[in-house]
Amino acid sequence: MIKPFSMTEFESILHYCPNLTTHQVDQFRQLQYLYDDWNAKINVISRKDIDGLYLKHVLHSLGIAKVISFEPGTKVLDVGTGGGFPGIPLAILFPEVHFHLVDSIGKKIRVVEEVAKALGLTNVTATHCRVEEVKDKYDFIVSRAVTEMNTFYNWVKRKVLPDSFNSLTNGILYLKGGDLSQELGPFKGRYTLYPLSSYFGDPFFETKVVVHLKLKYVV
Repeated sequence: MIKPFSMTEFESILHYCPNLTTHQVDQFRQLQYLYDDWNAKINVISRKDIDGLYLKHVLHSLGIAKVISFEPGTKVLDVGTGGGFPGIPLAILFPEVHFHLVDSIGKKIRVVEEVAKALGLTNVTATHCRVEEVKDKYDFIVSRAVTEMNTFYNWVKRKVLPDSFNSLTNGILYLKGGDLSQELGPFKGRYTLYPLSSYFGDPFFETKVVVHLKLKYVV
């Protein structure tokens, strides 16, 4: 049985994203039903988190949109997307931006494909692969803390396009939490931290940040 979503959490999406079209509101509204349904078949979101989908997954993903409003035509790679986060919420919000979602676990990519299809997202491509196998280049690489930054950097450092046309320089936009001083030490002077508590009032975001790490174009 599909559980009804929390209007309080859903309304937080409308509160923090006040300029959504009617179509986008409807797409966001469908997410709880879609993920409840798919999670019952394929466990892509932990049981304790599925009831907090809009806060812990959707709004958290949209933290990146508080840091940057992607220009039309931007290419974004979502590494280790799992069930589609942050890529799916961002794809709803930025319909003129192309998102390539990759994960090494095939059943998770199946969920991504089915959710994107149900929502009518024509700006999403999903691939079952390791990020090392991705040959294309992108303006930004996004992810939700799939590993520590140095490892992630080595995975994606050759996957960035040379010319920046967004408000931020091309590179990594990483959703992380906790004390990152040691982890980011090797990148001193190259990154900026954006605390999500500056944008969202819920205590869930108190220790969470978006890390923007500039990447140089490497052949």
